[in-house]
Amino acid sequence: MVDRAERSKWVSKDARRRDIVAAAIDSVARVGFADTTLATVAREAGMSQANLLFHFKSKDALLVETLRHVSAEFAETWQSALAKAGTDPLARLLALVGASFSPKVCNRKSIAVWHAFYGEAKSRPQYLKICGANDHERYEATTQACRDLLLAEGKPPDGASDMARMIEGLIDGLWVDILISPDMANRFEAQRIVLLQLRILVPDRAADIDAWEAANARRRAPAP
Repeated sequence: MVDRAERSKWVSKDARRRDIVAAAIDSVARVGFADTTLATVAREAGMSQANLLFHFKSKDALLVETLRHVSAEFAETWQSALAKAGTDPLARLLALVGASFSPKVCNRKSIAVWHAFYGEAKSRPQYLKICGANDHERYEATTQACRDLLLAEGKPPDGASDMARMIEGLIDGLWVDILISPDMANRFEAQRIVLLQLRILVPDRAADIDAWEAANARRRAPAP
């Protein structure tokens, strides 16, 4: 495998910027937001600080690009899952849940970047500017799936917004658990807990939730 220092000799400018963003994610996860500097990122990327400055003129510019990267990655993951889910509202809701705990999205490094931005008051406006529209679109998709699911179950749809807030709030809280308590929480356990919540909210569809969970477990099981 070619390491970052060797790779930086021959990759394109765009690929090198992606490597730098990956190094910034590593740095935030390792030393935190405040202690991440252009120097720590350059070391992670295996390049000189002068070379890094050719691509990003400041720490702020680099960290903003890093947040854009993780935000776009999350949006692409859940939107793709939703597009494949079909019309059944429970399938759509389960797709959104599953996307939240996919390995590409739900890992301690990416979660560290999210929390670095909305956990610091001075960075929150930047977070809202970059991620606000994506967050709103995601919440609306969850709310619509909840509304359609309640209607399909013959229940009043008035509680769809509260139901969506329960689900999204639980996901956010479990992400924090994964970040700060990796020995006690992981993405599989976190997803299991959200599915337990869904069974309580729509008990008549518990068997369908069971089937979806079992199918996911089979997909991640090692081949014989």
